[in-house]
Amino acid sequence: MARPTFYITTPIYYPSDRLHIGHAYTTVAADAMARFKRMTGHDVWFLTGSDEHGQKIERAARARGLAPKAYVDEIVAGFKDLWARLDISYDDFIRTTEPRHTRVVAAIFTRLYEQGDIYKATYEGWYCTPCETFWAEARLVDGNCPDCGRPVELVREESYFFRLAKYADRLLEHIARHPEFIQPETRRNEVVSFVKMGLEDLCVSRTTFNWGIQVPFDPRHVVYVWIDALTNYISALGYGTPDDELFRKFWPADVHLVGKDIIRFHCIIWPILLMALGIELPRRVVGHGWLLLESGKMSKSKGNVVDPMVLMDRYGVDAIRYYLLRELPPGGDGYYSEDNLVARINTDLANDLGNLLSRLTAMAAKYQDGAIEPPAAYEDLDQDLVDLAVGTPGEMARLMDAFDLPGALAAVWRLVNRANKYIEETAPWALAREGRRDRLATVLYNLAEAYRFATVMLMPFMPGLAPRVWAQLGLADRPDLTAWDALQWGRLPAGVRIKRGAPLFPRIEAAK
Repeated sequence: MARPTFYITTPIYYPSDRLHIGHAYTTVAADAMARFKRMTGHDVWFLTGSDEHGQKIERAARARGLAPKAYVDEIVAGFKDLWARLDISYDDFIRTTEPRHTRVVAAIFTRLYEQGDIYKATYEGWYCTPCETFWAEARLVDGNCPDCGRPVELVREESYFFRLAKYADRLLEHIARHPEFIQPETRRNEVVSFVKMGLEDLCVSRTTFNWGIQVPFDPRHVVYVWIDALTNYISALGYGTPDDELFRKFWPADVHLVGKDIIRFHCIIWPILLMALGIELPRRVVGHGWLLLESGKMSKSKGNVVDPMVLMDRYGVDAIRYYLLRELPPGGDGYYSEDNLVARINTDLANDLGNLLSRLTAMAAKYQDGAIEPPAAYEDLDQDLVDLAVGTPGEMARLMDAFDLPGALAAVWRLVNRANKYIEETAPWALAREGRRDRLATVLYNLAEAYRFATVMLMPFMPGLAPRVWAQLGLADRPDLTAWDALQWGRLPAGVRIKRGAPLFPRIEAAK
């Protein structure tokens, strides 16, 4: 029987500079979902990449004395280094400068032109090069870009336009029939309101720069960002080529994960392009909030960014992944500060999770010569822990499917905290002192089994954690006990040997 498929994408990132912690959030969140779906039996395809064309790149390369391709090659290599460091398990990395992409874009542009959905006209408007966006004069703020605050240029040029307005009613009908298409609801309401205000046809070519994909039938023009960048989600699957097996297998995408600032591109322009091409729409676009600083939104163009490489050097990969996935509420904004990061590490990871394993392994070593012995009769207190452990995987799966990653982590932490409380309630040290060996064996078995459950569920979020835990729990060579389908209470075999190790997450002294 074929496994169910799951196709998830991040935006393709713009190589104007190194990526910041906000970009890292998007990719780590997509990675956690991809890992979770693989664990739960899905055939997953996870795509990320880089959006490499445009006037901003051309100007930046010229300022460095480099050809645009050499300029982006250097920065994209940094992207890949960052994703490797963050344990990102992508299946494909698409670059818009690759022939497999440029051929598909050129073919799509030609097809849309031939069927009358693209036409030539003259455009005049205010253009922000850093944001690569045209603005109506009424939208400018003190004559500057309303997004980044930088100066805009009045641009008048011959362009090709895509008939976006033609498909507005059809898009609204699709959203009404499929309310799950845009999540969360606040983003859906924003998109619907924007479309109902009236759509203008979309400029899809430029002549004022050369760094882009040439329009095949009019090489003075290059294809502008919308058709170029958005097409990556299908060009990477081989759409429109003889080698389209991946497209036939994985399309439509299950999740496009994007920041809220590009939700309109993905929920208006992209679905309308697909409608014009007769291609099924993605199942879901999830627009997450921003990770904000006290000074506001992080932005490469503003220069107020936090470098994830520096944070990983200081605190470790799993700690940074955990912080990002726990801190940003679903659909809302979160606030980054290093004080909050340190507090999360010390409270959740060092105290709750790490100290639980330290206490378990210390007691097993002290009282049972490092072995986990078979449990005896259960009491109500034991059953309370068991019931929570057995119910948590289903609750976590429900929250993951709703793309509530902080909620999924909170569900696992309820089990972690319950296990910590269980230690205080059962007082294994008193049981040992009183010689109640059967009761002590039951308590330590339950703690080890609860920790096994929690670790399996944390694998998508902190992939570096599990090997360190399995080494201490004596399960390093037991993949049959460390998989999602092994989350059945009592699978932990009696007799496994505990091997105490270094603390999982040493406590951080704030002064340092």
